[in-house]
Amino acid sequence: MTRLRVKYFLLTCVIVVLGLLSRKFTVVPLWVGDVLWATMIYFILRFFYPRSSIQKITLISIIISYAIEFSQLYKAPWIDNMRDTFFGRMILGETFFWGDLVSYTAGILIGIAIDRILFKQYLLKR
Repeated sequence: MTRLRVKYFLLTCVIVVLGLLSRKFTVVPLWVGDVLWATMIYFILRFFYPRSSIQKITLISIIISYAIEFSQLYKAPWIDNMRDTFFGRMILGETFFWGDLVSYTAGILIGIAIDRILFKQYLLKR
């Protein structure tokens, strides 16, 4: 299980770097970062719960991603101050967009596909 966790950790790190780079270059559409963000959430959960089913991790990933997006409708000084920081903006976002929910769903589906392709031998052992 340790080997699998290391692979999930490394994959998460690659996704984080790609996500940060996607925000640095203006030629990359903003939705790409949202897709990568949700994929990262999926693999962070896979890292912490490698024995959980893909269905369970998918559901939790969707709940987390959607909850954070809907939290952007909540406007209070304390949370807006958090969103004004770099990490707050990267984790919590700033503005609610329905399209972000589509991006998150796509990112989680990409995570599932990567999981099944790269880690098929681990998934079969369970």
